[in-house]
Amino acid sequence: METLIYEKLDGKRVKCHICHHFCIIKDGKRGICQVRENKGGTLLSLVYPKVIATSVDPIEKKPLFHLKPGSFSYSIATVGCNFKCSFCQNSNIAQMPQDYNGMIQGKDLSPESIVKEAIKTGCKSISYTYTEPTVFFELALRTAKLAKKKGLLNIFVTNGYMSQELLEMVSPFLDAANVDLKAFNDRFYQTYCKARLEPVKKNIKQMKDMGILVEITTLLIPGLNDDENEICAMADYIANDLGCETPWHISRFHPSYNMKDRPKTPFLSLENAYSAGKAAGLFYVYIGNVPGQSSENTYCSSCNELLVKRYAYQIENYMQEGGKCPKCETITYGIY
Repeated sequence: METLIYEKLDGKRVKCHICHHFCIIKDGKRGICQVRENKGGTLLSLVYPKVIATSVDPIEKKPLFHLKPGSFSYSIATVGCNFKCSFCQNSNIAQMPQDYNGMIQGKDLSPESIVKEAIKTGCKSISYTYTEPTVFFELALRTAKLAKKKGLLNIFVTNGYMSQELLEMVSPFLDAANVDLKAFNDRFYQTYCKARLEPVKKNIKQMKDMGILVEITTLLIPGLNDDENEICAMADYIANDLGCETPWHISRFHPSYNMKDRPKTPFLSLENAYSAGKAAGLFYVYIGNVPGQSSENTYCSSCNELLVKRYAYQIENYMQEGGKCPKCETITYGIY
């Protein structure tokens, strides 16, 4: 189908406005994401509605710890991504078009069918995840509009590189986002993701200002983005620019894709980043990909009462209705 946001240029060229790459695409060529193609001066989405993955996931898997803890989210994805991360955790689908000569795979699944299946499986939300939802925006937007009418919440698990125009279009229907803040220096983004840092920071702030629930995830990679000063700067940015209530997930790296030469993240590095987050004043800091740690739990920001106890995807929720602390009645950041 025709892409929702693009500009026609001379010589049958087009300029895509989906994300901050703003690709200028010649006739017969594709953009960086490899799932948008210029055909005769018309920019087409090659992945509408070709869904490559569906799953009923615990909401904590996104990870989202402050949206209906213990609920399930119907998760969908198409192939493709506008980042080229060397450490991609879902490279088999996210990087498929790039790695396999433009291959597009997936099963046709209409927005109506997606919403129907989410309701049938008892999910409270739909997550646009696994790959980058920006690149399958047409499907995500149409689905999100229908989901909203049926009382379902909508979630983006995203690299945060969408354009301002896209964010404004989706914001009325988007309830929450987990945004990957992959590092806190532009060189890392350019070298390992083929993108830039500043648009991500701008979009995260914009989402918060729009009233979207935002949680941040950082995959800590040994020797690349785990410098102590950088981690402290990132923690300060989250606390001061986004707000101390913004949850930060610090996730353990496991060797994958084109980055199999590095070890998994030492637990001490994760603990140090956790401490930096707390020292910056963040209320909710979590260590991910290491089940069984108390740092997976949610505690009251005022009295430190245990609110949600987690072990992997099993939880015990002690909050009162509306996210209130049972001890001091402080309301916890989130959607409950």
